Amino acid sequence: MRDAAEWADAHSSILLDHEIRAGMKIATFNVNGVNGRIDTLLRWLDEARPDVVCLQELKAPQEKFLRHALDKAGYGAVWHGQQRWNGVAILARDVEPIETRRGLGGDPEDSHSRYIEAAVNGVLIGCLYAPNGNPAPGPKFDYKLGWYERFLAHTQDLLETGAPVVLAGDYNIMPTDIDVYAPERWQDDALFRPEVREVFRNLMSQGWTDALRHLHPDERIYTFWDYFRNAWGRNAGLRLDHLLLSPSVAARLDEADVDRHVRGWDHASDHAPTWVTLLDD
Repeated sequence: MRDAAEWADAHSSILLDHEIRAGMKIATFNVNGVNGRIDTLLRWLDEARPDVVCLQELKAPQEKFLRHALDKAGYGAVWHGQQRWNGVAILARDVEPIETRRGLGGDPEDSHSRYIEAAVNGVLIGCLYAPNGNPAPGPKFDYKLGWYERFLAHTQDLLETGAPVVLAGDYNIMPTDIDVYAPERWQDDALFRPEVREVFRNLMSQGWTDALRHLHPDERIYTFWDYFRNAWGRNAGLRLDHLLLSPSVAARLDEADVDRHVRGWDHASDHAPTWVTLLDD
């Protein structure tokens, strides 16, 4: 794992040479198959006009990512693909993201495409797709906890640099009871077990700000609705997609919300885009 001093020496100039855009809009969107839902993605990009987008569950190998369609829409991109599963990408409107990292250190055997990091307009963007972990307990849940142990080590390093950082993605964690439509039914699920909620609390204790919950402390806001049992129609949702902000970014937080109407489009992902906007200095 790279330490904070190494990171600062290597990448601080990338951030210092770029100003954070006034009104910068940063979003995260689990697209659940980027190639099969490219029309939905492009429709939302045209409607919402985010400056930065973190995508998860590309479900496409590196060479099959539809870069040309995003170029035409005005978005530069870096991505970390994988055949059939996982996959993450960072898009930036009218600029090329400057990749600073792909994957987490600490486990050379982990080949999953779950993390990518890039500098965009003066902000370091970390895009993550955390493991689901079900069934729990079991090997998949152990992998999830191990992955998060490595992630927390990296997030601590990031905070120690003092850089402006946004960690956006599908965390596969529902942090509290109001983040799930029926918490009593989810007690043994890998998305809601005490161990993973403790992981999220540990992130908060490092000094990150949960942007959506910070601005909407008491609202039941969801970002995911399953395809089964009419979950969308019943608003039986979960809040799995989070944007965590480092202190310097949190001080500039203006808005945070979910474009939940996108979940109602034809051929939609089971997630909806979640976003923040930042004030200028």
